[in-house]
Amino acid sequence: MILLAVDPHRPDPAALEQAARVLRDGGLVAFPTETVYGLGAHALDPAAVQRIYQAKGRPAYNPLIVHVADAAAARALAASWPEQAERLAAAFWPGPLTLVLPKHDSIPHSVTAGLPSVALRVPAHPVAHALLRAAGIPVAAPSANRSTAVSPTTARHVARSLGERVDVIVDGGPCPVGIESTVLSLAGPVPTLLRPGTISVDDLRPVIGDVALPSGATHATAARPSPGMLDRHYAPRATVRLVPGAERARVLADAAESVDGGNRVGALLLEDARDARIAPVVRMPDDPAGYAARLYAALHELDEAGCDLILIDPPPDAPAWSGVRDRLRRAATSP
Repeated sequence: MILLAVDPHRPDPAALEQAARVLRDGGLVAFPTETVYGLGAHALDPAAVQRIYQAKGRPAYNPLIVHVADAAAARALAASWPEQAERLAAAFWPGPLTLVLPKHDSIPHSVTAGLPSVALRVPAHPVAHALLRAAGIPVAAPSANRSTAVSPTTARHVARSLGERVDVIVDGGPCPVGIESTVLSLAGPVPTLLRPGTISVDDLRPVIGDVALPSGATHATAARPSPGMLDRHYAPRATVRLVPGAERARVLADAAESVDGGNRVGALLLEDARDARIAPVVRMPDDPAGYAARLYAALHELDEAGCDLILIDPPPDAPAWSGVRDRLRRAATSP
């Protein structure tokens, strides 16, 4: 595994050309986006795409997002490009919004989990953008970690999770957004939010009008219409428990007893814990953007500290917090 450290704002063209060559040759390259680090492979090379699934232990029914350098490259990979896609691209690209559209025949079925639609995104991170330009190919890239585990927001997280399964890690520093992109499907009659992120439905509706929410459960092994829709996802090794305010005192008392029984209990809290036996405690920012940017790094820290249980204050139930709340709910789902 090769580690290439680059300036996140002015990445070295020679280093990125080295990584781009690996991508063009069918290798795996982890690189920073504004959301999380992605594990990239040539999206039009089925053998390279298969390496992503093998490296992550990712189920074949979980599709991948294809990253491209600009909206023109995205249009070339879609069988149709509605006016809504044009307006959304103008408003939010480059940025943390993924659009699901009918796929072009050039997209391998392994990228889309056999579905007739493909997820497309133009990332805003200077390193990701420069790497895509240098590679000159579409790059399929889920988060650069083992399947269902906490997503990486630093190159060190990638190395700890995947190690030698990756050919190159491009270290461009911490990811500023911190949680994965909002995913919006335009493949059906009504725009449908498939995965919330830092771009909320309140941000989307002024651009395209009404946005529907997904309805109904999906069979355990059925192809997901979007990445990030597994019941358990974004989960640390430790058990995660969300603690509503009405239950806080009792849960903290129970957790203290768990510590007395030999377990280590940590917490992500919006307010201070009252029992010193719960440690480490990470005070989380009280704004959704700040919380999102801190979330995965904090979960990695508590895992590395050896916590058996992580208690988390649920953030407010408001559209701006929907991406964070989604990640916490999935992280707290039992295996």
